[in-house]
Amino acid sequence: MFALRSPPVTLSNPVRQSATDSLAEPAVARPATRPASRNRFLGGEPARRGILLGPALLLVYWSVLSVTGFLDPRVLPAPWTAVSAAIDLIRDGRLQTNLAVSASRAVAGLVLGSSIAVLLALISGLTVLGGYVIDGLVQMKRGIPILALIPFMVLWLGIGEEMKIIVIAIAVFFPMYIQTHTALRAIDIRYVELAETLRLSRWKFLMRIVLPGSLPGILTGLRFGTTAAWLALVVVEQLNATSGIGYMVTLARDYAQTDVMLVGLVVYAILGFGSDTLLRMLERHVLRWRRSLGR
Repeated sequence: MFALRSPPVTLSNPVRQSATDSLAEPAVARPATRPASRNRFLGGEPARRGILLGPALLLVYWSVLSVTGFLDPRVLPAPWTAVSAAIDLIRDGRLQTNLAVSASRAVAGLVLGSSIAVLLALISGLTVLGGYVIDGLVQMKRGIPILALIPFMVLWLGIGEEMKIIVIAIAVFFPMYIQTHTALRAIDIRYVELAETLRLSRWKFLMRIVLPGSLPGILTGLRFGTTAAWLALVVVEQLNATSGIGYMVTLARDYAQTDVMLVGLVVYAILGFGSDTLLRMLERHVLRWRRSLGR
């Protein structure tokens, strides 16, 4: 009788074995990762500078109407006329000086109005008594136009720089407050209950729950507030001002200089468009963790 013996089993190193197998087998190219399928509701991928399409089309339309004569230059000068007038203003130093004054007024009013708005929104949104007192007064004031307050501001503060900055701050306050207060009220109650369970301090509650939850509303309010600051600036700089873009436009109106008036309007448009674009970039960077329709 012959005993059947099983073949000896050899234990090989798995790392060496895998390396040997990779050398023995022919290399096969792995398929590249398939891109994510496009969603038909999103309308395609956003272009990097696609936001400039609208202003570019407006400029082309304006130029065509000016060249063909459909647009009377006495009503609205051609774009190249505005460019020529802007170059003359820059050479004289008038545009830079007035622009610096207007920008300082707008920034001062924006900082003052947004700071007070965020502070009062926190008090109103996080306390019951604050909500009863502050929010009710704010909602009442929303029905009063900002232009109706200007005579009282002139009576109380005069016609100096303080009045101009405070009017801009009031215009900034309301959109900033409304957006921040709405974002605070929209914070999920489960996070508040979790903070209570973990016994977080008030400071940690503000930094870990309130600030991240209200940040989208704060940034949206800042965008609306910046636009309101430029709009209020146009108004206050026509009230016995001696400097600023609004003063330059008012002075050009008295002398029927339509090209200088057009330069002032274009500067206002560029300031509003540029500041909103910067804030959108900041919002996209700060909230990059959030996936939304705007990507």
